Amino acid sequence: MKIAVMKETHEGETRVPLIPPTAEKLVKLGAELEIESGLGLACRYQDSAYTEVGAKIGTSREEMLKTADIVLRLRKPPIEEIELMRRGCIHVSYLDPFNEVELVDKMTESGISTISLEMIPRTTVAQKMDVLSSQANLGGYASVIIGADQLDKVLPMMTTPAGTIKPSRVFIIGVGVAGLQAIATARRLGARVEAFDTRPVVEEQVKSLGAKFVKVDLGETGQTKDGYAKALTPEQMQMQKEGMARACAQSDIVITTAQLFGRPAPRIIDRPMIAGMAPGSVIIDMAVESGGNVEGSELDKIVEIEGVKVVGLGNLPGRVAITASQMYSSNLGNFIDHFWNKEAKKFNLDLEDEIIQGALITHNGALFSEMYKSIMKK
Repeated sequence: MKIAVMKETHEGETRVPLIPPTAEKLVKLGAELEIESGLGLACRYQDSAYTEVGAKIGTSREEMLKTADIVLRLRKPPIEEIELMRRGCIHVSYLDPFNEVELVDKMTESGISTISLEMIPRTTVAQKMDVLSSQANLGGYASVIIGADQLDKVLPMMTTPAGTIKPSRVFIIGVGVAGLQAIATARRLGARVEAFDTRPVVEEQVKSLGAKFVKVDLGETGQTKDGYAKALTPEQMQMQKEGMARACAQSDIVITTAQLFGRPAPRIIDRPMIAGMAPGSVIIDMAVESGGNVEGSELDKIVEIEGVKVVGLGNLPGRVAITASQMYSSNLGNFIDHFWNKEAKKFNLDLEDEIIQGALITHNGALFSEMYKSIMKK
């Protein structure tokens, strides 16, 4: 069974989908692995590192796509490349299906079985292939490092001959995977850390990392079965905003991580809240690629609003590209391995498996995912 791994073409992407140790794992499973020439160069992996573990180097992107049984990528495919793949091919990557309706339609029309890695359910079995968690973890880390770099103060308390320097204050909004890593990183750097989430259940996790949980009484809130925060009512959003405004006003760095699955990110920091912060403070909008949590944030830019630096840099995991590639590649390898029939030496697209039922968007010329179909009807 031939697996083709495509070089990323998205402008500014520094991560790679597959690194040599994972390539070796796939070859040992019995796959005929072909990687596009230059696949790993962004992370300093030469083609020779892949051939040494048994992979072949493809020089024709078009021919690779035409002959592959499985196509692996990191980013969603260029729409013009979909018709190059043969009917029945299995395509695995990030897909952003709720915002890429034309792409999904083209996959359906072309008879491609499309795996959207974002849609892998958050279950114990699927943890080893959860790309959202692995990349969000690194995004949380990078957000603190960027915040520390942009702030004109040090983060830890220092006792010096010139006097005692107070620790900087960091406020993190959203305590998912990214938020927890941001808390841990900011604490390691010596900052005084506070965090807020609409899910009271995460309070103990915040405290276990040495941070303070900011309580705002929103009434009935909670999380979905997959662990995502439920959307708030307009009244709850207003109460949340008032509580967060007080915390923001006392903070040197604010990091927002709030995202809603399949929908634009909620706007949780507006200009009046920014105006209430001290000049020189920094806000990192981790949700800028999906609409942004912060009014005025701009993708891939650092703008100043009311004397506050608002950082809207995209692809935060790409700022630690080697580590991010290691984790993504491992997730991808674990996904293939989990469904690989070792006797037949081929990938088993088990339509009854709950992971496939969650992540398979199109199959046999039709939409497959019931979740995708139900959300798109709304």
